[in-house]
Amino acid sequence: MRRLFPACIDNRLRGPRVALWLFALITVQRVALSFTHMFKSDGGAQSVSTMPLDTYPAGAAQNIIGLMARMGLEQFLLALLMLLALVRYRSMIPLMYLLLVLQYVAGRGVAFMKPLSLAGTSGASTPLMVVAALAAIGLILSLSGRGYREDAALQPNAA
Repeated sequence: MRRLFPACIDNRLRGPRVALWLFALITVQRVALSFTHMFKSDGGAQSVSTMPLDTYPAGAAQNIIGLMARMGLEQFLLALLMLLALVRYRSMIPLMYLLLVLQYVAGRGVAFMKPLSLAGTSGASTPLMVVAALAAIGLILSLSGRGYREDAALQPNAA
């Protein structure tokens, strides 16, 4: 648990460098995804998620686009936290990886309980699964590494 919730949040990633580079890649992807939802005219609803917006009344389609843009804003705020961890608080990276994995798992649960009616296969499902798998790998990598053993050796009462 100390590896996920360190006593001191500093700029030292104790896991291998590859976990840092993987996190940077995921951060860039999250920023791009959030911009898609916020700035595309359809919010990515029809072009990415294959929601049949043209079959809905104009007001309903506009509500969906607005909700997609708000979701993009929430994704952007999470991406900003990820960027902050990447640049200044690297010891938070394992926790951020855990949040990404939990977000994917919880999102799948919500999608199972409340499925969407789509016109085809969503173009977002495969990239999300890939990012979730990379986040799980990054979580495992970031929780391992020589830096944790070095920290434990420096503490006289480390268990």
